Amino acid sequence: MARPTKAERLAKIHHDALIEFNRTQNALRDERMQALQDRRFYSVAGAQWEGPLGEQWDARPKFEFNQVHLALIRIFNEYRNNRITVDFQSKDGAPDDDLADACDSMYRADEQVCSANEAYDNAFEEAVGGGFGAWRLRAIPEDEEDEDNERQRIVMEPIYDAESCVFFDLGAKRQDKADATRCWALTPYTPEDYADQFYDDPKTWPRAVHQSEFDWATPHVVWVAEYYVIEDAPEVVHYYRGAVDGAEDMEITDAQLDDDEDLAEELAATGFREVRQKTLKRKRVHKYLMSGGGILEDCGLIAGRHIPIVPVYGKRWVVDGVERCMGHVRLAKDAQRLVNSLMSWLAETASRFDMEKPIFDPRQIAQHTQQWADDNVKRYPFLLADALENADGSIVAAGPVGYTKAPQIPPAMAAMMQFAQQALTDLLGAQQAGEQIQPNQSGKAVELIQQRLDMQVYIYMSNMAKAMKRSGEIWLSMKRDTAVEERRPTKTVGVDGQAGQVVLNEPAWDEDKGQEVLRLDISKAKHDVVVDVGPSSTSQRSAIVRALTGIATIATDPQTQQALLMSVISNLEGEGLKPLRDWAHMQCVKMGLIKPTDEETKELADAAQAQQPDPQAVYLEAEAGKAQALAIKARADTAKVAAETEKTKADTAATLAGIGQTDRQQAIDAIAAFQRAATPPGAQGL
Repeated sequence: MARPTKAERLAKIHHDALIEFNRTQNALRDERMQALQDRRFYSVAGAQWEGPLGEQWDARPKFEFNQVHLALIRIFNEYRNNRITVDFQSKDGAPDDDLADACDSMYRADEQVCSANEAYDNAFEEAVGGGFGAWRLRAIPEDEEDEDNERQRIVMEPIYDAESCVFFDLGAKRQDKADATRCWALTPYTPEDYADQFYDDPKTWPRAVHQSEFDWATPHVVWVAEYYVIEDAPEVVHYYRGAVDGAEDMEITDAQLDDDEDLAEELAATGFREVRQKTLKRKRVHKYLMSGGGILEDCGLIAGRHIPIVPVYGKRWVVDGVERCMGHVRLAKDAQRLVNSLMSWLAETASRFDMEKPIFDPRQIAQHTQQWADDNVKRYPFLLADALENADGSIVAAGPVGYTKAPQIPPAMAAMMQFAQQALTDLLGAQQAGEQIQPNQSGKAVELIQQRLDMQVYIYMSNMAKAMKRSGEIWLSMKRDTAVEERRPTKTVGVDGQAGQVVLNEPAWDEDKGQEVLRLDISKAKHDVVVDVGPSSTSQRSAIVRALTGIATIATDPQTQQALLMSVISNLEGEGLKPLRDWAHMQCVKMGLIKPTDEETKELADAAQAQQPDPQAVYLEAEAGKAQALAIKARADTAKVAAETEKTKADTAATLAGIGQTDRQQAIDAIAAFQRAATPPGAQGL
């Protein structure tokens, strides 16, 4: 059998992809359609009257009192004030992992460069509003205008209308879709833009494409899908062992040997020998661009081993084997519609019967019709009407025969209005409780109110945290495949927002292994990804300042007060305070409150070197100290001699006191003779 051509292979891939996509889209269509309607309900003016209800109120006033929108805004603000951050941790729990810290700072840098918050915010808002959102990760050139710069960076891009554009295969059951093997991410084009970019005409597509429930081409929109497929590619790994005992075996793949034909000889020349081989199944991601008519482009294998699409759910279940999701809107739609209907009815009633109107017999105002018609404009002081008379000329009625009456609101209608408002509050949560906090309320009461508000959004924050964890895993996998250059400088961003730089894959000599290794080898980055939900940088700094200021009022130790003061200054926000914050930050580093970065460590070493005194001054100071020490010793020796002399005299006196007069005189004469003998001849006259 002849081997299929590339065109035949792509045609089969397209055929199978269309069939599976139709099956997936049909299974999820109803759920995704409801998600889209939910998002329209709170965000598009007039959407709350879409459907049969709006048809019943045709030609009548239809007011919207969009309380759902206000509830969602509060949830969005809560998320934006409590961002979720990605943290890479060593798999063995090592506390000092420079590579994990580098991954943290590089991830923040990639987020900052590509404005990832736009992608996160859009996905979160779509998930809370409709139930499903998503964003994608993509490897792009670091500098597209520099032809010599082949380095790549990872960006996070938003996917709008994700409920209509992102579909994973039905076999993927995990919430983060880590078990998915296929994914479609659709992008809409106008027919003109599609023809200009892809040089294809949808009119030439097979009619079978339009017979499915999903129409890839309409008069206004042509859909193009990024089609991702997980492939299990076998990879042979060679393990080389060096001459040093106990050193870790080096892993070399077939691809590395193919890229560098001299690598095997270099390893042999440096004492490495191959000890074993192992065939591994590596997951790789194959990307295609497809439309309803065929495969537009075979993009080949992309960076990373995960499908680079991150899904976010508001609330999610799997029922009857079908994935179902919803946001914060769906359960409140009926209550909101009821409120709108009741309020519209009241407004219509009030506008039609705003005042009592007199009722006349036509004969009474036949001659005064124009006056009554102009009264609203000209404001006459009085109005005229003729009296009704019988056939005999007697007056029957001199004024109006009656008055219109404003309708009374039925008790059932008032009860219904109260019930509708209470139902809406119960379904959306008592968000207004946060606005009722008074300045003089106790801290415990405020804390309880805040806890109730937090619990209303907890499920959404938790699901967003799962998506952020998945984003970190995908980013790390892609970074390992893209940051392969030796001595690659890479931008970093610290927790405090300060920019920095690390050098990846820098050769260094390892004394323990006895071989050259790569410092910060990103290809070895196999870390666990955890997420942290916390306040934004600004609100976090404000809270830190308040807490430290409170502690400073009770601290008595001067050193503790100094440390608290420097910490407060380093967290101050405001225009023109950056130099002061930087100075306070360095003081905290010197005190040991903050772990210094490599750059700060170098600055401190340079400062210490610059502060070393002149050697001549050190010598003179040492000599002066030595002379002072000798003088002190001489004074001490003199004092000691004087003390011994006094002791000798005292002992002598005690001895003399214990002997007789004759013996005492003999002793005195003997001592005098001894002293004369011991005194030098030249000193006797002194």
